[in-house]
Amino acid sequence: MKTIIEPFRIKSVEPIRFTTAEERAQLLQQASYNLFQIDARHILIDLLTDSGTSAMSTEQWAAMMRGDESYAGSESFYRLKAVVEELTGFRHVIPTHQGRAAERILFSVMCRPGHVVPNNTHFDTTRANIEFLGAEAVDLPIAEAADTQAWHPFKGNMDVEALEGLIARVGPERIPLVMLTVTDNSGGGQPVSMANIEAVRQVTARHGIPLYLDACRFAENVWFIQQREPGYESWTPKQIAQKMFRLADGCTFSAKKDAFANIGGFLCTNDDRLAEQETQLLILTEGYPTYGGMAGRDLEAIAVGLQEVLDPDYLRYRITSTAYLGRHIAAAGVPIVEPPGGHAIYIDAGRMLPHIPRHQFPAQSLAVELYRHAGIRSVEIGSVMFGDKAHHELLRLAIPRRVYTQSHIDYVVEAILEVNERRHELRGYEIVWEPRFLRHFSCRFRPVR
Repeated sequence: MKTIIEPFRIKSVEPIRFTTAEERAQLLQQASYNLFQIDARHILIDLLTDSGTSAMSTEQWAAMMRGDESYAGSESFYRLKAVVEELTGFRHVIPTHQGRAAERILFSVMCRPGHVVPNNTHFDTTRANIEFLGAEAVDLPIAEAADTQAWHPFKGNMDVEALEGLIARVGPERIPLVMLTVTDNSGGGQPVSMANIEAVRQVTARHGIPLYLDACRFAENVWFIQQREPGYESWTPKQIAQKMFRLADGCTFSAKKDAFANIGGFLCTNDDRLAEQETQLLILTEGYPTYGGMAGRDLEAIAVGLQEVLDPDYLRYRITSTAYLGRHIAAAGVPIVEPPGGHAIYIDAGRMLPHIPRHQFPAQSLAVELYRHAGIRSVEIGSVMFGDKAHHELLRLAIPRRVYTQSHIDYVVEAILEVNERRHELRGYEIVWEPRFLRHFSCRFRPVR
């Protein structure tokens, strides 16, 4: 059979509310054209993020009932710790309430002003947490990533030669760690090959620099390795994941992505000294080391989710259904980041709307129009989010896990194609107010006249 079906049945449903185009136009104006500022009840299909928006399974809900809410020594933590240790091989598992908390703790301990942190491509919170401490976040994507239309099986790879050049230029003593984001969110949800992880590991080991994974979408990355990288065809997703983690010295993880949880995360390391420092900061800002700012029921949900996400049937469905959206709009002429990524489809708004200059934020214009036209919320991944560090002007359509059906995606396809037909009518936006960090969450816009 060629048809890929959802490997689950729907047991509970949540109604969604339809709005009129007139209502949405008013809501956009009230929100200063920032889709983060629109209440969820006014969204028909929410593709703003795949973080914390997944549907949990019956096994996760059942596990939550045994959540141990003890302040210290929670049994739920030890169940999660056992799952993480088996998967990653890391000795120290430090729970946090979400991924950016793990990032903040990691960089607060390891980074100082003048430090440089390389990555294939930093995402927004990663970059902000580094820069907040006075360090510099440097992106080192491979050359193929510069062309959204180029097809490369592992477009999320780090440029290893550029990494060597950076280390030679600034010195290894200024680089507290190297990170690899798997999959590469800012680069279009593109995977990183095992060969590239191994090559980066060889460089960092030679210079005595720790290698960390931003692993919140590790399972999707694993599936691409199994499907695209020679030599891994017969490996199970779990075996590939275990090898990937064992090439690193630690990881940050947001359980709101590939663990299907609504909240949570953790920080891992093999360094005893770092673990002690990180644990003390955790106690100061997050909570005791056996709950880390989470309820016991959340710890239980993550433990189950980490096992479910490696199911081959689920991963096949997940990657195929995302590609379904990408292929249907690309076939009609909408430029996307090729090939389709794992968790989202990224429209190249700069290419789609060449009449809108970068400083007028073409992807934000497209996001606004897609909501106005069809009630679909998406997010800009471009000059609004990253300023002059932006590599492309992208609109991300992030697909929550196990939430929407094919008919929902068909609706999204239809809406995008209708907007594309009158793309020449779209106009740019300008920012009239912004905060110092992570401006895309709360800045205000107005249309350019």
